[in-house]
Amino acid sequence: MYMNQTSLKVLEYVQYSDVTYDIYPSPRDFLKNLTELTFSSNISPELLINLTQTCHNLFLLDVVIIYHVPKELVDLITIQKNLKCFGMMIHDGPKDEINSIPLLTMELPKTLTRFVVVGGNYKISLSFLVNFTNLQELEISFDFSECIESFEKLQDAIFPQLQILIIKYSCPRMEFLIKFLKNNGKNLKKIHIDVDDCESGISEDSDVDSINSLNLTIAKYCPNIRKLSTGFSDKALETLKILFNNCQYLESIKIWCGDRFLNEKEALETVLKYSKNIYEIILQYQFDLKFELFPSELESFFIDWKKRIPQKPLSFVIIDSAFCKNRLDKNVENMKIIETYTKLGVVKNFEIGDYS
Repeated sequence: MYMNQTSLKVLEYVQYSDVTYDIYPSPRDFLKNLTELTFSSNISPELLINLTQTCHNLFLLDVVIIYHVPKELVDLITIQKNLKCFGMMIHDGPKDEINSIPLLTMELPKTLTRFVVVGGNYKISLSFLVNFTNLQELEISFDFSECIESFEKLQDAIFPQLQILIIKYSCPRMEFLIKFLKNNGKNLKKIHIDVDDCESGISEDSDVDSINSLNLTIAKYCPNIRKLSTGFSDKALETLKILFNNCQYLESIKIWCGDRFLNEKEALETVLKYSKNIYEIILQYQFDLKFELFPSELESFFIDWKKRIPQKPLSFVIIDSAFCKNRLDKNVENMKIIETYTKLGVVKNFEIGDYS
């Protein structure tokens, strides 16, 4: 494969198979202006050496770890002068290579503002993150809760500039997460926490209590959030009201519905009555709802939304789920009502999206 661009700024080169495709740069300095680079660790050593020799001003570097962590990757990181965003996704590899990943991070500049760790089903220590005190955005995702046990090492860490916290797929132990938020919640503007994997190890009621404690912590220690994604149990309406009262800047909320979480009517009515600046509602479904939303109830919600002061058109998003067969968009009459109020301008945007 020949590269002929003389001023390439963004490059993505990831190969998941064992087949190697060589890249022959022409001219040799085609990468000198590169600012964003995404690649897999199993690319040819020659390309990594070329990158190290010519590419010194990366702003963003994302690495997919496949099979091993080459020395040339460490060299590439070491010579960066302006790196601010770093991400690593662990795709596959033997245990000894996975265990060496924290050593790789020692070469990263401590001035990073964004760090993304996608650990999959691998268990790695997160203790290295405490060194990056300038982080403004931190995203952590693991497939299983036991893989994120090392979040305990972060509970006392202080990130004074942290504005975005994203924890996906698996949730750390609540006591560690709550302490982390007490220490770092003041400046957070976006919080996404997948709480469905939260388990106390005691009982389902204890799980619900843990989630409720998390949301009360957000309400008390995160007053400046603009965007929130979490779950509220069907017994925690008062907690949701407290959150809206304390978090006056909140503009977007994703609410989990179904199973042990709120039903649609409870969620919509509480947002309508108690939020001040919300203009985006995202409903994410887990399992079938205990109570379906009737068309008359949905229309009543839109009528009252139109009366809100200040009046802001609503962005209304439904996250598709194969596990929920009775969500509101499955009712033809509900969809007609949404179409009507979209034409009237009450609904600015309506989407049915996938989980992300």
